[in-house]
Amino acid sequence: MSSKRNFLKQFFKDRKMVGAVSPSTRFLGERMLENIDFDHAKGIVELGPGTGVFTDIIMERMRKDAKLLIFELNDQFYDALKARITDPRVQIIHDSAENISKYLPEEEQTNQDAVISSLPLMVFPDQLRRAVVDASYNSLKSKGKYVQFQYSLQSKKFLEGIFGNVKVGFTVKNFPPAFVYTCQKK
Repeated sequence: MSSKRNFLKQFFKDRKMVGAVSPSTRFLGERMLENIDFDHAKGIVELGPGTGVFTDIIMERMRKDAKLLIFELNDQFYDALKARITDPRVQIIHDSAENISKYLPEEEQTNQDAVISSLPLMVFPDQLRRAVVDASYNSLKSKGKYVQFQYSLQSKKFLEGIFGNVKVGFTVKNFPPAFVYTCQKK
């Protein structure tokens, strides 16, 4: 089954986990990752990669000594990622994004350079949304970046309440067009 058809199937199967009708484009991936300093980043976390469009770009750019933790809860996407990705720098985790700290060694629990999220935050219940973003915030080192895309501006005030300063970008080269939130931990 093609990845686009499988993605659409997963969307209709569970709309609370899959927030789009088609996989993200590489254009959106480029926009999401443009403010990540891959020359220095050693710890990166990706939340909800789906088919792995952003994952592939991250792996191309990350340092040889960097680590990428990927959290994917959807069984189909998780299995496909596990079968496809063999990079020893990457750990694919079949668990909720709110459990980031559980998978980081103690010395790395507040030392991640970036968290890249494709999770459909606005369809999550309030408590889960807050738990996921708090876990992301807590895993970041000072000046670490949390990057999130959404299809509306609904998340702006929510993210500002946690990170303070939030920069919003936009790309029409995605279906649907998407807003990219870049947040930096103080």
